Amino acid sequence: MSDLTFLAVHAHPDDEATSTGGLYRLLAEQGVRTVLVTCTNGECGDDPEGAKPDAEHHDADLVAAVRAQELDRAVEVLGIDRLVRLGYRDSGMMGWPQNSDPESFWATPVADAAARLAEILIAERPQVVMTYNEIGFYGHPDHIQANRITLAALQLIDYQPTLYYNAIPDSVMEIMRARWDEEGRRRAKHDAAKGIVREPEGPPMIDGEPLNMGTPDEMISATIDVSSVTDAKYDALAAHASQIGDSFWMKMSKEEFRQAMGTEWFVRVTNPRGLEGDVTDIFAGYRN
Repeated sequence: MSDLTFLAVHAHPDDEATSTGGLYRLLAEQGVRTVLVTCTNGECGDDPEGAKPDAEHHDADLVAAVRAQELDRAVEVLGIDRLVRLGYRDSGMMGWPQNSDPESFWATPVADAAARLAEILIAERPQVVMTYNEIGFYGHPDHIQANRITLAALQLIDYQPTLYYNAIPDSVMEIMRARWDEEGRRRAKHDAAKGIVREPEGPPMIDGEPLNMGTPDEMISATIDVSSVTDAKYDALAAHASQIGDSFWMKMSKEEFRQAMGTEWFVRVTNPRGLEGDVTDIFAGYRN
């Protein structure tokens, strides 16, 4: 059994599968201890009838209960050793009324949540920690807050792990945008056939400016081949059926998924081992 430990701080149930599903399963098969911290219960997801959070009949607590069961299943699929639920309420997208709920993650003082996370870090002592960048990858308040509490928690512990942010290279993001655009056109055509007209969704925004979710290719500092475990990543995503069942991922065959999702990328933020360049092992510098 390895003496290595990996810990990721994710915002919602299903986030663990999207950006680190392959890495979690790969590390599990290597005998690395893996820990998942999920900050919110995901109350702002779609309910079992498909109702959105702004619908009067949307049952947030039911959504959280369903997503808890889905997360348990995904954790099992990915071989994660320990799941910690911080239990904050989902804050919704930026500007939603849920942002101001005093029980929401976004409204929680960073110092309070960071102290809880620091206790987990002290107990587990992971050599490698992963979360999102300062814009939460795509501007979601809970993702931004996950970044903030992780950085604050690292100041409260007695050692420095290697911290990574998840990332997608700009060159890959161009391909993904084309796929999303095609999916948007397909959905619009399908809706139009039913007489449904929706406002087209614009790009994600932050501080009034379009948000670039990609990372310059030269800034990528860990490129992890997860092609051997993409079936597990697919199954972990499928476990979150209430939220991802209609996603472009689930419209792929497993063979298409293997070809498209065989790599996960990260940006190194702290570097206690003095690493250089783009590594192919998230535990570079720690292996005996």
